[in-house]
Amino acid sequence: MNLRRVFLTGSATVLIALGVVATSTPAPQPQAATTATAASKVVVFMEENHSLSQMKAGMPYLFGLAKKYGYADNWTAARHPSLPNYLAIAGGSTFGVTTNGLPTGTNGVKVGSAISVFDQAINAGKTAKVYAEGMPSNCSLVNNTTGKYAVKHNPWAYFTTAGPRGHCNQFDVPTTGLIADATNNNLPNAGMVVPNLCNDAHNCSLTIADNWLKTRIGPMLTSTDFTSGALTIVVTADEDGGTTTNKVLTVVMHTGMNGVVVTTALTHYSLSAYLSQVIGVTPLLNAKTAPSMAAAFGL
Repeated sequence: MNLRRVFLTGSATVLIALGVVATSTPAPQPQAATTATAASKVVVFMEENHSLSQMKAGMPYLFGLAKKYGYADNWTAARHPSLPNYLAIAGGSTFGVTTNGLPTGTNGVKVGSAISVFDQAINAGKTAKVYAEGMPSNCSLVNNTTGKYAVKHNPWAYFTTAGPRGHCNQFDVPTTGLIADATNNNLPNAGMVVPNLCNDAHNCSLTIADNWLKTRIGPMLTSTDFTSGALTIVVTADEDGGTTTNKVLTVVMHTGMNGVVVTTALTHYSLSAYLSQVIGVTPLLNAKTAPSMAAAFGL
């Protein structure tokens, strides 16, 4: 058959044969990890003591979001045990802490004159809030077995001795208002959500933790904050189950992302730096030189 190929302006090619016209259009290319709007808010959900592989296999809701938006498969926690990792995210350093001690008492864990990213936000005229499930009162420095609240998982409580304790007293709160804040687009510029010792998979199963996340993240994903690109949601684990590799799953959700898998080596300091970046201030301590999470995910 005699075919004549005609190239038109644009990407289409037209084949003409015996008066019949057929149009051939190149297959669509995968969408790049670009964002139309830079985020002005970040909310970080913390999980506990499970590795990258464990979370991928045991949390189908979360890993479904990871495949839809993006995740890191080369993310390393700061060290063991739990508390130093929370301090690394909130303060850009582990401050030499190697225990899960309380922030009170003569031998309590101290961070000196350091401030947190949450204090940074408030000092810069932005908003900050930590939502700690089971906490009996704002900025509690005492464990609560009834509510399964552990101070070691609430990093802002450790920046109150030399820092502006009034910030923590006002904005380090129980999780009772979390869903309303998400629905009403009232989430903070710098936020963290700390489930209790069951719902973070510390004492209970990954299935329970996954289902808990679904009921909290769901309202955020349908909020105007998220659909407009103003909100980034991050889910990570403080540490793995105690191995030397200490690799954890970190899921990043933003409306401009489409199935991004980041292989760049990132750490909890990268997350600390991103929190400061969104606030518009200089990252704290070790976070200043951490590999860029924003660049890796195209945020």
